[in-house]
Amino acid sequence: MDFEDAREQFPALLHKTFLDAACVSLAPRVATEAIRNFLDMTLLCPARSSTLHHISMDEMRALARPEAARLINADEDEIALVESTSHGLSIAAQSIPLSPGDRVLISDLEFLEVAVPWIQLAARGISIDVVPNQNGEVRVQNIAERLTSKTRVVCISTVQWSNGFRCDLEKLSSLCAEKEVWLVVDAIQQLGAIPLDVQKTPVDFLACGGHKWLTSPFGMGFLYIRREALRKLLPPLTGYMNVEPPQGGWGAHFQTPSIRPVMDYEFTKGARVYEIGGTANYAGGIGLAAALKMIQSLGQDRIAEHTYALTDHLIEGLQALGIEIVTPVARKHRSGIVTFSVGSAAENIRLMEKLLELKILVSVRYTSNVGGVRVSCHFFNNTADIDRLLEAIESAVPRKSNGRVAAKATRQN
Repeated sequence: MDFEDAREQFPALLHKTFLDAACVSLAPRVATEAIRNFLDMTLLCPARSSTLHHISMDEMRALARPEAARLINADEDEIALVESTSHGLSIAAQSIPLSPGDRVLISDLEFLEVAVPWIQLAARGISIDVVPNQNGEVRVQNIAERLTSKTRVVCISTVQWSNGFRCDLEKLSSLCAEKEVWLVVDAIQQLGAIPLDVQKTPVDFLACGGHKWLTSPFGMGFLYIRREALRKLLPPLTGYMNVEPPQGGWGAHFQTPSIRPVMDYEFTKGARVYEIGGTANYAGGIGLAAALKMIQSLGQDRIAEHTYALTDHLIEGLQALGIEIVTPVARKHRSGIVTFSVGSAAENIRLMEKLLELKILVSVRYTSNVGGVRVSCHFFNNTADIDRLLEAIESAVPRKSNGRVAAKATRQN
């Protein structure tokens, strides 16, 4: 599949310029068709029995696990299917063994969900330390300086949601390993646009919802738990499907007269034990699996180069207009997000509204006074989308007497 073929998977692009995958992505035809086929199956129950029908549903959802593992170069037994990034981060917060007085370290640029699960642990005596950003960057050196003997967890987004800054995860991984600190990663603003390999860059937890750059907005994502970390975690809340299937499978088991509820069950040793363990979001898993297969067919490295080319083009265009670019422009710290500012938050919102009137979809996002108009460049976008955005900005924003756009810096760090 090439990028023009991929673009045809998103019919909404025929009548709008969609540059907001960082909020919630469009879904491709392959994912919606896979779900439609599943819905037809639930309508007709083509299997010989409802037991076999249920087993088929479970198997179809499970196809998302190997695809998620393939995406990040993990093993399938290190993957749990979860509802969202929020769900995955909450599992991490509840399963890491922490004691009163222990501390968790996060950045001041984070989306609130990175903080909320740890805030909830305050009643158990767990505290949070916040590392200030430096000109919109989350620097590993600043994290290292804030680590103490009480720091047990570093929780970080690989890409920051408000300005697209991508952290030096390799260096942070080495730091956390050296200091024996748990590393919990929110990768939702990176995966699908920029590759991440957990064999090359070890982390303890990685949570990623499907509804942004993975183009699967159906309430399903995945949680990676490093195999070496699993044995150190507190036991999860479990359902019967966290139990290893009995000999002959569940269908035969349920037909056995001697079964009883209290037995010596064997629970799965892999990350799947942290799944809900019962009837789950089948449609979400099926849609996620189809979307992930499409990403693999395009090639993650090819997607990254395409994304960089689009963001290069956008940054060059914004610079030519004299507009302040909020996103750090060094490629090693870049993602699919480019954030810029034409002045105050109110001015950025007014520009966004004008763009929306033209069916150019972008967002305005801020955290800790860092942010502005956020543009998402994904594999289904092309240079014509970027040119249309730049032309609209040039027409909408007042200009100085020297011909450059009247933009002023508003960041406060």
